[in-house]
Amino acid sequence: MLEIIYQDEYLVAVNKPAGMLVHRSWLDKHETQFVMQTLRDQIGQHVFPLHRLDRPTSGVLVFALSSEYASKMMPMFAGHKFVKTYHAIVRGWIDKGDRLDYALKVELDKIADKFASEDKEAQSAVTDYKPLAKVEVPYSTGKFPTSRYCLMELSPLTGRKHQLRRHMKHLRHPIVGDTTHGDGKHNRLYREEFGCERLMLHASRLEFEHPFTGMQMVLEARFDDTWKNLIERFEWQDAFTE
Repeated sequence: MLEIIYQDEYLVAVNKPAGMLVHRSWLDKHETQFVMQTLRDQIGQHVFPLHRLDRPTSGVLVFALSSEYASKMMPMFAGHKFVKTYHAIVRGWIDKGDRLDYALKVELDKIADKFASEDKEAQSAVTDYKPLAKVEVPYSTGKFPTSRYCLMELSPLTGRKHQLRRHMKHLRHPIVGDTTHGDGKHNRLYREEFGCERLMLHASRLEFEHPFTGMQMVLEARFDDTWKNLIERFEWQDAFTE
């Protein structure tokens, strides 16, 4: 059963679990569970995705309840008329927030995009980031006896593929658990010492004006147990009460 955050006659929002695909894909033929099919069976009607979350990312995911509603809402997402807030745990300490304006080249899939051109110009990509809390743990991943991590609030202002993961890598502060753009030594430390098997990136909040009612919507998704355990262990509870 998926956790339903919000539902009305036009749309439904869920808290997507980490590791779950949004919809069926021929690239992952062995998978049997998908958010779309699970939600359809759960509420007894078809749903139409309005945006996407990467498979390893958890958090707010919104669907329209008809193709007509979807066609009206899709331009809102394409036009970035939504305020998205993510939380992440990254390697190292970041002292102050800033805006990163760093263009990203289209990231091609080896199978699905094998005939696509790799010569396309980089696309504009902008992310606001802010450190919320720090921790230093007594485990080594290299030449130092300890390792440092930072809890971040991230707000993408554009919607490029893997934008947050690639932007944090560019800043030399990759997100913990990122097997594509991250640091394997730190990912291994989190698996072995903290039992953390997932990408530490969570779509916490989505804010937008409801296209049919005009209401200002603020949809929030709770952290899963992995997140809760790390927040408690690192004593980061106060970072979310300010």
